Amino acid sequence: MKEKLFTLSINRSLAIAIVAMLAMGACKSKKKVVQPEPAPAPVEQVQETPPPPPGPSAEEVAAEKLENAFNAVAAAANVSVANQQIEQALAMFSNQDTPVLIVIHEENGIKDYDEPTTIKKYLEYLKDTKKNLNYISDIRLDARGKVSELELRRK
Repeated sequence: MKEKLFTLSINRSLAIAIVAMLAMGACKSKKKVVQPEPAPAPVEQVQETPPPPPGPSAEEVAAEKLENAFNAVAAAANVSVANQQIEQALAMFSNQDTPVLIVIHEENGIKDYDEPTTIKKYLEYLKDTKKNLNYISDIRLDARGKVSELELRRK
């Protein structure tokens, strides 16, 4: 019986030792210890300034100047002042026969125009009526930056 007890205790001891060795082996990593890389030197961040917001387009500038010219012709104190304003306004156009289209109705993207006229006739109309009832809805410029076509709408 002593032999059985001895064998049993050796078997138990061996089993406990094997389990302990496995547990210890599982806890330790077999990878080599790697030195951590030194932190990279701080990089100076260059802050790019955003580009300045784009200014108004050539069409917007021309439209604003024309609106002012139309109002100046309509509000002229006398005929000679109105004629001066007309001459200044005509300098912004490619020629005196530049077409002026006045939209009288639009539905589903289809526009109906009043009888086409020229800029010279339209400026004379403003001088005679002394009222500017339209605003610029579309403007086209030629290669020289002069107005080549103008579309107006009722205010």
